[in-house]
Amino acid sequence: MGKVARFILRRKGGKGWHWTDIFTWVWLVGGLIIMFGPAVWLVFSSLKTPAALAEFPPSILPYVTSQATVEGYDKPLMLYDAKMPDGSTRVLAEVRRIGLVAQMVDPKAPAEIVKVNINDRTPVRTMSFATENYTEPFVHFDFLRYLWNSVFVTVVATVITLVVNSMAAFALSKYEFKGRSLAMLVILATLMVPLSVIMVPLYSIISTLGLFNSLWGVILPTVATPTGVFILRQYMLTIPDELIDAARMDKASEWQIYWRIVLPLTAPALAVLAIFSVVWRWNDFLWPLIVLSRRELYTLQVGLSIYSGELNVQWHFILAMTVVTMIPVVLVFIFLQRFITTGIAGTGLK
Repeated sequence: MGKVARFILRRKGGKGWHWTDIFTWVWLVGGLIIMFGPAVWLVFSSLKTPAALAEFPPSILPYVTSQATVEGYDKPLMLYDAKMPDGSTRVLAEVRRIGLVAQMVDPKAPAEIVKVNINDRTPVRTMSFATENYTEPFVHFDFLRYLWNSVFVTVVATVITLVVNSMAAFALSKYEFKGRSLAMLVILATLMVPLSVIMVPLYSIISTLGLFNSLWGVILPTVATPTGVFILRQYMLTIPDELIDAARMDKASEWQIYWRIVLPLTAPALAVLAIFSVVWRWNDFLWPLIVLSRRELYTLQVGLSIYSGELNVQWHFILAMTVVTMIPVVLVFIFLQRFITTGIAGTGLK
């Protein structure tokens, strides 16, 4: 631990501070706040009550105003530290507010009404985590069904994407045939075609095949990606052709060469493509929204839209479920991150 601390706190100026040390610390700390600040704010906001989310100015931690049950009143009353005219401070409960004046009572002696200017009081706040923001959507809104649909779509689409794109990359990298370069150029050219252009033809095809209102209608149109073909092809070009020729001399079939030789050697690039595919499918909203109209088939992203009504947006549920949607992507990245550098370096991308 001491070595880690010395490494982090080392300075170019030795014992003193050099201007480059200050610049480096400001740059690194600023970058850390910019990158992780919104995520931390999201997590803490997902644990706030609707009233705490509506507070201004907002706070990072989930604070709530303390309440007390006062004799003679049906509902619990909010507690405030009120400043009295003699300079003392009392804990009072708010009965009602009229303009800038709040009518308050002492919870221990509620008979007397005390009028306090709202500028002379501060709420008694305690930290409280609204865990029901996470439990209620799963109990009352069938959110487990949306979660399962997203997991099914993401896993199946990623597996098919890896197989289809690796087959195309294998053919374009290890087979010599007329028009190979043109075929690769056409595949890359499709990157310039936006989704909005092909959305209507895709919808017509899905409807004709009877895949409307089916999770397979969400999966199949997205399995062939030019980005995946390019990444895998560039990596497969680094595999020596002599290795494949030797396998052919040993009477290995083309499928065996692809499945038992090329595919295991392409594992780093496959891991990179798997991460991209999981992020694409898990966060996809527009295409599932178009294909799916039955509520029980909604994916997680489409299911989140049910919390946005015309007049009321349930932000506490939206924030909590947004945190839930982040967890699988983060876990996939953590487990596959060691392949990213190797895979991207092998593809020649910068």
